[in-house]
Order: sequence, then C-alpha cells, then structure tokens
Amino acid sequence: MTGDRRATGGRWSREFLFRESSDRARVQRQAGNPPEPRQKYPGELAIRVFRDPIGAYTRISRECGDFSHFKLGGRDIYLITNPEYIKEVVINHHQNVVKSGSLKIAKPLLGEGLLTSEGEYHHRQRRLVQPAFHQSRIEGYAKVMAEYAQKTSEGWKEGQVLDVHDEMMRLALAVVSVSLFNANLEDESAEVSRALTGALESLHRSKMPLVGALNRLPIGRNQDLQKARTTLDAIIYRIIEERRKSGRDEGDLLSMLLSSRDTEGDGTGMSDLQVRDEAVTLLLAGHETTAKALTWAWYLISEHPEVEARLHAEVDQVIGKGMPTAQDAKKLVYTDQIVTETLRLYPPAWTLGSMVIKPFELGGCKLPVGSTLIMSQYLVQHDSRYYPDPEKFTPERWTPEFSESLPRFAYFPFGGGPRACIGERFAWMETVLIIATIARNWRLQHVPGHKVELLPRLTLRPRYGMKMRASRRQ
Repeated sequence: MTGDRRATGGRWSREFLFRESSDRARVQRQAGNPPEPRQKYPGELAIRVFRDPIGAYTRISRECGDFSHFKLGGRDIYLITNPEYIKEVVINHHQNVVKSGSLKIAKPLLGEGLLTSEGEYHHRQRRLVQPAFHQSRIEGYAKVMAEYAQKTSEGWKEGQVLDVHDEMMRLALAVVSVSLFNANLEDESAEVSRALTGALESLHRSKMPLVGALNRLPIGRNQDLQKARTTLDAIIYRIIEERRKSGRDEGDLLSMLLSSRDTEGDGTGMSDLQVRDEAVTLLLAGHETTAKALTWAWYLISEHPEVEARLHAEVDQVIGKGMPTAQDAKKLVYTDQIVTETLRLYPPAWTLGSMVIKPFELGGCKLPVGSTLIMSQYLVQHDSRYYPDPEKFTPERWTPEFSESLPRFAYFPFGGGPRACIGERFAWMETVLIIATIARNWRLQHVPGHKVELLPRLTLRPRYGMKMRASRRQ
C-alpha cells in the first residue's frame, strides 16, 4: 500500500482538516476570551462535536488557532493545542484543575481509584501504588507478556480472518489480570470484559451534549453499571480475601498494593475497599489503552510493507526463535519506534479534559471556575509545525535528536504532570514485546474492503473493528 492511506475520522477527511491555509477563516472574539468559531445556526457546533469530535475540534483549531473558546450546553469550553499552554495547565496549574466531569459517572464502578480520585487522597494513593510500577517489577512481567502473546497467536490458523481489535482486547486483559492478580481470569473474562466495556460506554455518554443529566437517573445502562460493579466485586474481593489469608507475596501488583505503606504520610496501608478501587482502575486502564495501541500498530504495519520487512528483520536478529525478554525489549529499537509513531498518529487517550476549580490566567485570558479545558493529543501530534508530513507513518523519524527537539507537550500520549499515566512503562514494554512475539511467526494483513474509521470515545477505537488475515511467515 502507499504511505498515505489511513483511517478517517468522520465527516471531514484528515487531508482537508490538516491542509495548510494562508488565510484563516474569520472568527468571532468576545471580550476577555480567545477567538470563538462562527456558527451558521445555534447549536451547529454542538452537533459537530457530537457527530465527529475530532473533526470538529480540528476545524476549530484550524480556524481559531492554538487557543479558542466556545460554549456547549451553556458551559465555557477552551480548546488548547499550544504545547506551552498545555504545560501551563498540566504542570504549573495542576492544583487549579480537576479531571473533567466526564469521569464522575465512572465512580459507581471505579470508586476512588487513581482515574477518579482528586486532591490529597489522590496524591496518597499514587504514593502507595507507585512501587508496584518500579522498573524491576515491570521487567518481571515480561515473561507473562510474551507467553500470553504466544498463546494467543497459537490459536490462529493459516489464512484465518480475525478481528484483531477483539484479539488484542482479550490478550491485554489476560496480561493485566495475571500481572495484577497472578490469576488467570479466562473463566470470568467475558463477564469482566462486559463490565469494563459498560463503564467505557457510560464515560462516553457523559460527554455527550445534553445527555449528562440522564446519567443520574436509575434507568437502562446506569443500572447495568451497578450490575457491573457487583460482578467485579465478587471476583476481586474473593481474590483479596484469599491473598490476605495466605499472606504470601506472589510477586504481582496485588501483593504490592496489599503490602504498601504510606511512609511519607501516616504510615498506614490500604483498606480492602481502596485496594479494590485501584485494582478495578488498573484492570480498566491496563487493558483498554494497550489493546487500542496494538490494534492500530498492526493496521499501520500491514499498510506499510517496508516497515513490516524492517520489523521482521529486527525481530529475527534480536530474538530469533526464542521468547523475547525484558532485556530484548531494550534492543528492539525499530519496534520501539513503531510503537512511538503509532501512539503519535492514533493516541488511545486522544484528549485530556480538565475542569477549572480555581480561576487562573492562561494566554492573557482569565479562566473562570467551572469552565472545561480540552487538550487533545491527537490534534497536537498531527501538527505539521512539529512533525514534517504529519499524516505519514514514519517510525524512522523518532531519532534521539528529533525527540529532543520537540516541545515537552508536542507528544504526550500518556498525559503528563502529577496525573501522568502511572502504568506508562508497563504499557510500553507490553506493546513492544507483544508485537515482537507475534511478528516472529505471523503477518497480519488488513482485509481489502474492510472499512477503517475512527471512533473517538474515551479511547480512540476502530469503529468497525479491525479485520485482518493471519498468515504464517515463510
């Protein structure tokens, strides 16, 4: 395939959205606010955002620049695509913002885990969870990652058409469940997967204009969310109880959570409820984003034969016929570049949302309490000011010199600041090792005619799955 084929995001093609323009469209500017996009009729912008948020935000950014203001559902929204402004919010003013309200609907399932908690409680929990992601611990999970990738691919048949998105979701869930609990949840994986998928759907609905109020009503999927919690609680509390009784350190994340003590605070550990909340959060975040990154990586590799050939050559040289290890992951330089470029083009967490709780100034504008700040990894990471030929899949661009030349928040697939993803190194090594393990013996080729389109929800999904044909390497 040619190098310019890629997934589309909805109504407007990416070629149109990111085409350079010598004269920006005229925009409105209200007193004390950055530029505001024009609307042909009231509610037009809300419809655009609802139908195609990436397309709508990109069009706003193209018209209004790096910092714009508009209203949705009566709320002040600020779209920020300037890396320096993003740094200001995430680093310098992190105490003045909280995660946007879209995550509140997840609390019935996630409780007060790292994704949903705020303030001093969040800081304490992060201190307690952090040791579980020490580099030595992460490297200990490499064997699990490689073995489960091998197990997954052993179930494939020559010429079989797979939904690679589903395959990677199951694989990532297996890896995180074993790494977290030292327990295989295959027997309950369907129930766990349904519960976690339901949570993601609820998160997406909470971000829809005029729908947020419905999330408070005891109807439909909101009742399903409570059922999902009951399902997960039965599984997780059983494992916690068994582990506390045994008192053994199984070398997994759960053992770390149970034995952790807040040495910088009051010296206490976590209650069963706190362990439960962090465990569910890690299950959700630990498989959803990794599965999306893997899915988009296989798609991009299949569309670029020259990348695939170079990947196979590196895997053969570094790994051969053995199973990859944590030390091998450090030598898989080109595979790492593939992951880096995949996360640039298709960041699973494609936007950060924050709500202002204390007013502060940004770019000469005073941001009011209650306003929402949208900072999109997707938009920034497709900006030609930072990435030459930004729509092209070019793993080779990621030299150390190029990485050093980028502004700090020109690339931030895992967020940044005090709330940066705590599992970044885990997810990165997992993605590299899974690609390498599968690429030893298999090629995954995108099925001609299968439509690939972006579905930007809480994570960046392929709208119609990812149909690919599995072929054994010759």
